[in-house]
Amino acid sequence: MKRSLGKMIVGNILETAAIRHRHRPAVYCAGTGRRFAFGEIDERTNRLAQALLSLGFRKGDTVAFLTSNRAEIVEIYFALARTGIIGLPLNYRLAPPEMIELMRAMGARGLIYEARFSNVARQAAPRLKHLIEFGGAAVAPAHDYETLLAAAPATPPGIEIEESDPYYFNLTSGTTGLPKSYILTQFNNSTIVPMFQDFGMSNRDVAMTVFPAFGRVGFAWIAGSMAFGIPNVLANFEPNEVLRLIASERVTVFNLVPTMAAMLLQAQAANPADLSSIRTIVFAGASLPESIRTQTAAKLCPNICEYYGMQETGTLVTSTPEDRKLRPDSVGRQALFAEVRIVDDNDNVLGPNQLGEIIGRSPNAVTEYFENPQKSAETFRNGWVHTGDLGSLDEEGYLFIRGRKKDMIVTGGQNVHAAEVEETILKHPSVADCAVFALPDDFWGEQVTSLVIARDDDAITPEELEAFCRQHLAGFKTPKRFIIERGALPRTPTGKVQKFLLVERFAMKG
Repeated sequence: MKRSLGKMIVGNILETAAIRHRHRPAVYCAGTGRRFAFGEIDERTNRLAQALLSLGFRKGDTVAFLTSNRAEIVEIYFALARTGIIGLPLNYRLAPPEMIELMRAMGARGLIYEARFSNVARQAAPRLKHLIEFGGAAVAPAHDYETLLAAAPATPPGIEIEESDPYYFNLTSGTTGLPKSYILTQFNNSTIVPMFQDFGMSNRDVAMTVFPAFGRVGFAWIAGSMAFGIPNVLANFEPNEVLRLIASERVTVFNLVPTMAAMLLQAQAANPADLSSIRTIVFAGASLPESIRTQTAAKLCPNICEYYGMQETGTLVTSTPEDRKLRPDSVGRQALFAEVRIVDDNDNVLGPNQLGEIIGRSPNAVTEYFENPQKSAETFRNGWVHTGDLGSLDEEGYLFIRGRKKDMIVTGGQNVHAAEVEETILKHPSVADCAVFALPDDFWGEQVTSLVIARDDDAITPEELEAFCRQHLAGFKTPKRFIIERGALPRTPTGKVQKFLLVERFAMKG
């Protein structure tokens, strides 16, 4: 059977928006005060694509980019989509050595970066073919972004792109560990509209993206606003600035994690802003505590949506305000084209209200991890993505999250692998053993916590451990609480740490 003649590719999203909405506002770059119409973004994207090709990059090459939420990240994403160059969006919260290792591991040949990250560019330069800087005065050997665009033609690059072509690397936990990285295809990233339909998105909306756009969620909100032909206020998250932008730009819909909402609630209480334009607030990225949910509904916006999925799966379920009234503790029901099941340890499908592992699949889902067949075989089995999350489905298809099988912590919407943090802490000469686990936290969702067993004759303080961790780990991975004891960790007969006992013990102590 022959495939359809048309293609689901990312470049078409901007191309269509430029044709249909050429003069409509597309992006407000809040950090620089610049505004771009869809036609301008389209032209600048073509110029960047042509500039990259003129520098010798070709389809299949990998180019990293490092930037906060600025208009340039929109142009970079879509220039990559039109050339077939594979992107590596870097998490600027990582330590420079982590970013450099990621560039090495993924074979990056170039780096496009915001001037404030020039220290990373200087360290990475010996490994790279070209550096391209924006937002500052580029110094050789770096090329100036705007100079390259001015010299390049505004015509499309004319590269043939297929749905199966690799588009960009996504790094689910923001670490250098290759098991947590995978390549998203053009198809994965062009099938995003159903989620926004569930949120009631229309051409009357004004979206705001405060999720870091180096991640899949941030990109989805950029692409989603383009698909609906609506303005997108692109900003870095700072509570008072976000409130100001909502009022001045008349923002109607945006995505938060619970930690962001907690910060906005504090800022709004201290210095109230006009929030009357908000139609819906969407949550994802971490469990939504009831206290944050009720306060958000009462003080920011009564209409709350939510969605759930791994970054590997894309959106699996969505919860609308109507769903919330019926099942306030559920994350929602199956999204269009997605499928969700609950299975036991032998992958047998379980019935309603039975607890098991959540598995799912959707057109947004990937099929393997980058260069890690063992991890791929564990997660992608029998045509399904095994999330490692525990949950149940009720008789009407509402999904309830009940915990995790995986040893991973979600703090402020960022994934932290406990094993990576434990490995770092164990390098400290005064540490004999340690366990990293999550404690519930109304602000962060989950608090990264470490129980450290000190060596008998060594004195060590939480402050010393925190300083040590920050030398080797990103700030969000560093435990917010260090508990120091002597003795031994509770373990099973096979040697596995019984972390559930630690959670019970220390959650009660507060």
